[in-house]
Parts: sequence; structure tokens; C-alpha cells
Amino acid sequence: MESPTSPASRLDFYDFIGRMRRPAAADLFHSIRSFLASLSQAGEPNAEVDGGRVQTFFAEMETAIRDHPLWANATNQEIDNALEGLEKYIMTKLFDRAFASSAEDVKSDIEISEKIGLLQHFVRPHHLDIPKLLHNEAAWLLAVKELQKINSFKSPREKLSCIMSCCQVINNLLLNVSMSNDRTLSGADDFLPILIYITIKANPPQLHSNLKFIQLFRRETRLISEVEYYLTNLISAKMFIMNVNGHSLSMEESVFQTHMESARLGNHTSVASTSSSQGLGTSTTGLNEESGDTEGLKFPFMDSETESLTPAEVKQLHELYRQVVTRYMLLSKALRKKANEFQPSATWFQGFQDTLQR
Repeated sequence: MESPTSPASRLDFYDFIGRMRRPAAADLFHSIRSFLASLSQAGEPNAEVDGGRVQTFFAEMETAIRDHPLWANATNQEIDNALEGLEKYIMTKLFDRAFASSAEDVKSDIEISEKIGLLQHFVRPHHLDIPKLLHNEAAWLLAVKELQKINSFKSPREKLSCIMSCCQVINNLLLNVSMSNDRTLSGADDFLPILIYITIKANPPQLHSNLKFIQLFRRETRLISEVEYYLTNLISAKMFIMNVNGHSLSMEESVFQTHMESARLGNHTSVASTSSSQGLGTSTTGLNEESGDTEGLKFPFMDSETESLTPAEVKQLHELYRQVVTRYMLLSKALRKKANEFQPSATWFQGFQDTLQR
């Protein structure tokens, strides 16, 4: 599967947009615009319901495109390219409605991210029974970077490409080890533990919402074969992480809980020590406190120079950024919902005008 930023991927989209601008495509453009308008006016987002409507529309548009003069005598590949362009256009327009569309989704994203953050403190390859023969930090780092790109894109195909690239790095590692050591591959027995470890190392942003978005809005006819296998494995990795316990990691449950508590304590200690290292005990801080300025206590990196940050502090800052963004999204959605529910009456308007005139 090509990179989400590959020339072929961009060509599909821009070729589709180019054809939609032609006068001959007016009927198709009208259908697309009408569908987007109807969905935007459908009330509160419901990912499952919206997903069903989107999949039905994709199927209808495939028939319309195959029968359209603009694609007369087109090959199946050319038709598929057009449908890829359609999917990207539709889902980019619907992204804010379709992605992380409920408070439950945002909550799940936060819970998974925070749990992975704790597991990162102590989970090592041997906890997942990954043979030393398969340890390859360079390959693992490449897989981590591919998975972490997932939030850089808005179309299901591009997000899925990040997952595919990550999984193909792992698969290539297994193939290389098999060929160089005359070792028979054991399928998921080797692949899934490495993917779980990569997922923990990567802590990909909004993992739950990204997987849900791909499952519901990627064209169903494209979620097959190798793509389906890799996506299913990442879903399994997510489920493993959410339900992980001592037994899952080949350790006593009491030891697992001790590790988790130590990780939580380590996170709190790290924040506290970072705050202290930013000069919170200096005379300048004392002056700020006397004047009522306590912002430094809330934002420990505010006065830091970028060059002075250690790798550990950069990692911590990135994690804090993720938490701020996910909480902001949750708050924004809640406020928008409240605003939509508020329908001012004529009495309310009269009271408001009376207040302004006083």
C-alpha cells in the first residue's frame, strides 16, 4: 500500500476534483453537494448511523461513475482511483462530524493514551514473549514513526496507510529474520506481540477514534485481504492493551499493580520536579506569587528555552500537549451540544432587551 503522501495518492484526489469541475460532471457534483448538506443537517453526529449512510452513498456513486460519460471506457483501476478521490473529498468535508464525534470516543482516547503512558514505564519485549532473535530497534523505531503519523491525515485511506506502513515494517523484519536464520514464521504468534509493543512505544494519538473512523468510513470493498488482516491486528493490540493485566505480561498480578502504581507516581514526580527545575523556588517566583501571578505553577515549561529541554522533558511536554488537546476537544463538543440545545424563547429575548436598556 502506497504512502498517504505518495504521488499516486495525490493524483487520485486531484484528478477527481478536476473532473468534478467540468460542466459534464454537474449531475455528480449536485449529488455530492446534496449528500453533504443532508448529513450536516441530520442533527447530532452518530458515527454508526453516519457510517451506514456514507457507505450507501459510496455504493450509489460507484454505479453513477461507472455509467457516466466522463469515465466512458475507463478501466477498473481508473474507476477505483475516482472512488478514492471521492472518499477523500467526502470524508475531509465530514471530518469534524465523523471523527471523535462523541464524548465517549474522546474519553476512550484519553483512557487508552494514559494507560499506554503508564505501560511505557516498565513493559519490555520479554514481557510479551518476543524472542531476542526478533529484537531490532531500528526497525521498531521506523514502525513507531509510521504509526505516529496517523493523526496527520483526515481521510480513512491515508490513516489506514499509516497502519499498513507500520505493519509492513514488522512483516519485513519477520521475513528477513526468517530468511537469514532459516526460521519458519509462525504468523500472528510472532507478528501480534511485536505490534502490541510498537503500539505501546508509539502511543499513537486518539487510537480508539482513528480505528473507529477507518472501520466506519473506509470503503467497505477496500477493507479486505491484507488490509483487513493488519487492521484487525491493530484492533486486537488495542484490546490487549485495554485489558492488560499481570497474566497478560507473564508476571504476578501484584507485581503488575506495583509497576502501574510506580508509573503513576513517576508521572506525578516528573511533573513536580520539572516545575521545580523551571525556577519555581527562585526569588522571581516569590515576587510572582506575591503579586498573584501563579501561572508559572500551572505551566512549568512557559519560561523554558527550546534548546534547554532534555529529551525526557520534550517527551513529557508532548504528552501534556496531547492531554490538553483531547480535553479541549471534549469540552468544545460539550459546549457545542449545549449551545444547540439552547432555544431562546420570545420571553427570554424580551428579558435580555430589558436588561440592556437598564
